[in-house]
Amino acid sequence: MNPSTTSTTAAASTPGSLGVLLRLLHQQFAGAVDDALAEAGFGDVRAAHASVFTFVPPEGMPVSELTQLAHVRKQSMAQTVDELEKLGYVERRPSPTDKRSRLVFLTARGQQIRPLAMAAGSRTEVQWAALVGPGELDAVKEGLARLLGRLQSGAE
Repeated sequence: MNPSTTSTTAAASTPGSLGVLLRLLHQQFAGAVDDALAEAGFGDVRAAHASVFTFVPPEGMPVSELTQLAHVRKQSMAQTVDELEKLGYVERRPSPTDKRSRLVFLTARGQQIRPLAMAAGSRTEVQWAALVGPGELDAVKEGLARLLGRLQSGAE
């Protein structure tokens, strides 16, 4: 099913639901990123993998920390890392500070994903700004950033 058709239909039927609108917009955004990755030869990357590509720093990171940053269960993150390791996007290496611990690193192939995804996201934002106007899109982004900041700081 085409996500844009589904999203348009669903958005028209539930214009007042913030949760549904956020989800549908996220689907549109993620679809644009997925399409760009597929065009660049990374069609095996799935949306669930974003939690790894988004957070793994150059110095690596334990799965337990990825789990916390991505707000997913440890079992889910371990499975995602396993999949990406089999696909050649990440590797696990011993921690230089704790030999019992292993860190997740992006391989050279994995390091190609983030810039491609970010470029696709930027193109999508430009397209969306053309649809609603840059001021309106900026206002939405600022409002959502402010809300997220307050939620994360514990302010109500």
